[in-house]
Amino acid sequence: MRHFLLWLCCFLALTACEKPQTPKVPFANTDITGLDYAKGFSLTDHNGKPRTLADFKGKVVVVFFGYTHCPDVCPTTLSELAGIKKALGSEAERLQVIFITLDPERDTPELMAGFVPAFDSSFLGLWGEQAVIDKVAKDFKVFAQKVPSKDGKSYTIDHTAGSYVFDDQGRIRLFVRHGQGGDGLQKDLQRLLAGNAA
Repeated sequence: MRHFLLWLCCFLALTACEKPQTPKVPFANTDITGLDYAKGFSLTDHNGKPRTLADFKGKVVVVFFGYTHCPDVCPTTLSELAGIKKALGSEAERLQVIFITLDPERDTPELMAGFVPAFDSSFLGLWGEQAVIDKVAKDFKVFAQKVPSKDGKSYTIDHTAGSYVFDDQGRIRLFVRHGQGGDGLQKDLQRLLAGNAA
């Protein structure tokens, strides 16, 4: 009996020392942490510099696939991200937005150099040969298909309209559906920037 009471006292003392577990707060956007895709890229930015995901370690990275002739989703998304970056204040320097073209035939680096930074001077447009772009898009599970115009002289591109968010260690964390609103994404990014989303 004495041994049991001694054991019980030790157990209760150790239990009292344990810190209470903080419940995990869900992200506003889709948590894809640990999924085995969207591992990175090896492309060229609109300034002609080779870029990989590893170049941005230490920053939270938002990757969006689109094209400069996009009539709605692409400019809307980039505008929203520019507003979020501005709202982040002093933390904004640790956020990198990357726009990967799905239309390298028309989206030359020169064209993207005038389009992407127009939303925010820190935003980068990435380019590659069509086969390289197709490979990156496949790795990110991004759908893209040309849709010819009625007169056959031009085309649009139907494509996945979401964004991908990587934490400052280069790990995929979130998929952001288009049209979710900026407030939830801003809060998610603030959590990742603060390191409160292990």
